[in-house]
Amino acid sequence: MSEQQYILAIDEGTTSARAIVFDHSGHVVAIGQQEFEQILPRAGWVEHNPVEIMTAVNEVVGQALVKAGINRHQLAAVGVTNQRETTVVWDKNTGEPVYNAIVWQDGRTGAIVDEIAGGDTLGTERYRQITGENISNYPSAPKIKWILDNVDGARERAEAGDLLFGTADSWVVWNLTGGVNGGVHVTDVTNASRTLLMDVRELTWREDICKDFGIPTSMLPEIKSSSEIYGYGAKNSLLIDTPIAGILGDQQAATFGQACFESGNVKNTYGTGCFVLMNTGTEPVFSKNGLLTTVCYKLGDQKTVYALEGSVAVAGSLVQWLRDNLRMIDSAPEIEELANTVEDNGGAYIVPAFSGLFAPYWRNEARGALVGLTRYVNRGHLARAVIEATAFQTRDVVGAMNADSGVPITELKVDGGMTANNTLMQFQADQVGVPVIRPVVAETTALGAAYAAGIAVGFWSGEQDVIDNWAEDKRWEPKGDREENDRLYRNWQKAVTKTFDWVDKDVKD
Repeated sequence: MSEQQYILAIDEGTTSARAIVFDHSGHVVAIGQQEFEQILPRAGWVEHNPVEIMTAVNEVVGQALVKAGINRHQLAAVGVTNQRETTVVWDKNTGEPVYNAIVWQDGRTGAIVDEIAGGDTLGTERYRQITGENISNYPSAPKIKWILDNVDGARERAEAGDLLFGTADSWVVWNLTGGVNGGVHVTDVTNASRTLLMDVRELTWREDICKDFGIPTSMLPEIKSSSEIYGYGAKNSLLIDTPIAGILGDQQAATFGQACFESGNVKNTYGTGCFVLMNTGTEPVFSKNGLLTTVCYKLGDQKTVYALEGSVAVAGSLVQWLRDNLRMIDSAPEIEELANTVEDNGGAYIVPAFSGLFAPYWRNEARGALVGLTRYVNRGHLARAVIEATAFQTRDVVGAMNADSGVPITELKVDGGMTANNTLMQFQADQVGVPVIRPVVAETTALGAAYAAGIAVGFWSGEQDVIDNWAEDKRWEPKGDREENDRLYRNWQKAVTKTFDWVDKDVKD
């Protein structure tokens, strides 16, 4: 082993930036973390300040290196993972964003979605066989169009070749590698597959779709694999000359970190949202049940690996809503204790369609609902309903995956902050009817990016090292009465229907 004994992963998430130093065994050596502001200009709109994101990234890199007691000379490479779909447009000459980042959860692009889809529900699938995605508020393309249409002078500057687009990985890597002084404008195949602009088979931008959205192709980053050297840390930075060598969208990074390398392997990440991915091998599988087809990962020149994905918009953020908006708890972990003051949900169900519903429903117009209320329901029942909503949404997605694959899943690997909630994990196992398994190293998103970077520079030899490093921490087996679990789920499905088509569409959000 050379003096370069560590890999640094930068995890630019939805609510915070983190930097984690990993050793060769895949264990966490040190973590730096800093939250950034969630900007909510109007109902259904969610933004981030890209400059604040980069300030946080630079801060947490310094924190992690100091805590680990190392410097960049001991880093073999840096990997980047990120909130996907979130859209940044900036001036390549000044480095200044033209508008706040429009976050993946944002629901403002409904009119654009309707326009491109031709006002037809079936039109939302117009590009699915090409890109793997439906036309919805979720991917980047309508967000880019919104910025070009609504920011003064943006379209003219874009057509003149002065503006660049990127998901958060592109913005971070461009800045890390020098920004206006030679920054590298790239993305990887996993993030590109979340834009609605990439041909998922050919791994190239589709000029015809870009034209439909009015997006100049000069704005788009170069598409690379998930594991190769893209560039080096800028001069006068903490990462000077360090290879930036791995990029994976956060959910694909977690899938990689969970060693889901065989077709049929499934993981679920419980974060701001909830994301279930199933490895489907080297050929894309197109869902008939409301799932997305996405690139899972691509290592250098090796074959592309694909996945089916079920994306749930609101999971951990529902707990934050209970804490920050309703002030029913002081901290997120308190929800489990509150939920355990009661034996069940008291008949209450919360469907958190705060900006529509994602998989498998894809209803942009849906809005959240709290149903089944009686005088009997108390704070504990609502806390339990919040926990159960995440498990029910996961069951929705797992059911769709079972139908698409024809082979029911046999276990569910889990990661993310909510996996510390034992009540949720047990209820999840009860609902999906298979063991739920948490790994020893819970930081699988950052770990996946670290592995991608490390493999690119020979720090790890390949997937087998990832498999060898993975270890089980805890397992939850399904319990309880199957009929009762199914009854609860049927009630959930009824509650979901209450979120549809109730908004007067003549009234603008």
